[in-house]
Amino acid sequence: MAQSEGVLSLYKGILPPVLVETPKRAVKFLTFEQYKRFFLFGSDKPTPLTFSLAGLGAGVTEAILVNPFEMVKVTLQANKNKMGQVPSTWAVTKQIINESGFGLNGLNRGLTATIGRNGVFNMIYFGFYHSVKGIVPEYKVSDIKFLRKVTIGFVSGTLGSIVNIPFDVAKSRIQGPQPVAGQVKYRTTFGSMAIVAREEGFGALYKGLTPKVMRLGPGGAIMLVVYDYVYEFLDDYFK
Repeated sequence: MAQSEGVLSLYKGILPPVLVETPKRAVKFLTFEQYKRFFLFGSDKPTPLTFSLAGLGAGVTEAILVNPFEMVKVTLQANKNKMGQVPSTWAVTKQIINESGFGLNGLNRGLTATIGRNGVFNMIYFGFYHSVKGIVPEYKVSDIKFLRKVTIGFVSGTLGSIVNIPFDVAKSRIQGPQPVAGQVKYRTTFGSMAIVAREEGFGALYKGLTPKVMRLGPGGAIMLVVYDYVYEFLDDYFK
């Protein structure tokens, strides 16, 4: 890409995730806390099932918010022109709406795949982190305490990435340009997965896993650790 389209082509589609990233994280953690109360099922304390279901609910809610931005981002990234020749984010958004509307064939194309991707990731991400954190012994030494949380967060992000990437591959195929103009080959989430596995091999469902883990392993650890410390601080402050 850098050779044929220029170095800046590596940053195609950066504006949509920049715009949605802060509200996306806010929605994720806010709704996780609300769903956590809902899924207590009469228990005094959250269980691993509570954390997992709350994570799933938070992921689904997050996906509904981010999917239009994902659709625009994928469209921008699929454009093979040099950076200066690529239409603006707003121009691409208007084009999608004018041609296909806001629905599941337009700005919200690939919604079920995004729900699957985000829902599965957050189910494992929150479920594993909070469940394992309650099992692994906690140390009073601040450095070891911090390292413990970072390690569990890194494993959580890595596991979530490994399990949810087939949904991510399906989402990219559905939202990206179809192989033959005028023909929709990748239409449904599981149908797209089946086509990829049949035509390209099962391993093709894990394309892009390495960069995904490199991003969401450490990124997931940082988010959960910051969330934990901020939550503890606010909980103590407002008692």
